[in-house]
Amino acid sequence: MTEPIIKFDKVVKSFGDLTVLDHLDFAVAPGEKVTIIGPSGSGKSTVLRVLMTLEPIQDGFVWVDGELLWHEQVNGELKPAGEKHLHAMREKMGMVFQQFNLFPHMTVRRNLTEAPRQVLGLDKDAATERAEELLEMVGLSDQADKYPHQLSGGQQQRVGIARALAMRPKIMLFDEPTSALDPELVGEVLNVIQGLAEEHDLTMLLVTHEMEFARHISDRICFFDAGRIVEEGPPDQLLNHPREERTQAFLQAVRKPG
Repeated sequence: MTEPIIKFDKVVKSFGDLTVLDHLDFAVAPGEKVTIIGPSGSGKSTVLRVLMTLEPIQDGFVWVDGELLWHEQVNGELKPAGEKHLHAMREKMGMVFQQFNLFPHMTVRRNLTEAPRQVLGLDKDAATERAEELLEMVGLSDQADKYPHQLSGGQQQRVGIARALAMRPKIMLFDEPTSALDPELVGEVLNVIQGLAEEHDLTMLLVTHEMEFARHISDRICFFDAGRIVEEGPPDQLLNHPREERTQAFLQAVRKPG
């Protein structure tokens, strides 16, 4: 058994009296493509936000790439992680948000080159070359000198994917990457993500409501409810023959009639 690249061990995350992750056990193997589905409030997006260190945990442990995420060893004792450790761990991951989160005052090209130059220390030429390769990959080579407001939502999200990839992460996190898009623009973003999944050995963790997309892209689908995994399995088994009543009810509710 390969050591998981992501591992949650009895993780608890609460907002006041509301428990969003309830002693969650969850692991992802290197290179695995895993999709999380479930109702609103089930803890899906919180998993991604905990990994990106946007939300601290109250209990349990999270490992990323063999290292504890929220803790570090100091003089032989386990202590809450300091900002330096969290920063180093964040660099292993890239995240694509529901809202595109591009820098509005920067061109598309500079949106892609800024972090590799500032954080990774790439020189301008190397960062620009990397940006141009990624823009070609997401089909936006001709948009490099535009600003985000000049692009469609689908184009902005494709820039968001390229920007995350510019940091050369080991793990890509997608938090409902098409939920803010008009229906006719969803396909272009899903096509880019599917191409990534097929052509690269990146570990990918996705939260999505697009069930057919999840079927095609995933090695495994996990159904979350009330902060725990209710059921998980290969896409065809989970989507076509769910065992748990809660999974069955959720899938019936999200599938459109006809």
